[in-house]
Amino acid sequence: MQKDGCAACHGIDKKIVGPAYVDVAAKYKGDAGAQAKLAQKIKAGGAGVWGQVPMPPNPQVPDDDIKALVSWILALKK
Repeated sequence: MQKDGCAACHGIDKKIVGPAYVDVAAKYKGDAGAQAKLAQKIKAGGAGVWGQVPMPPNPQVPDDDIKALVSWILALKK
């Protein structure tokens, strides 16, 4: 999260530019496809899920790092 710049826009428990990670975890709780959806969103970027501020694509982030980050996010509790 720190080395890839995610913390510039996302806080663990507070919204910065993008949603707080605990809010992401709550939104996708129980969603069997959440890991794949979020990994794709990190890689490709997008807008509209959390408002109109777009998330830029992050194709430079290694897939293993994305997988670890998404697993960590989904494990957070609010």
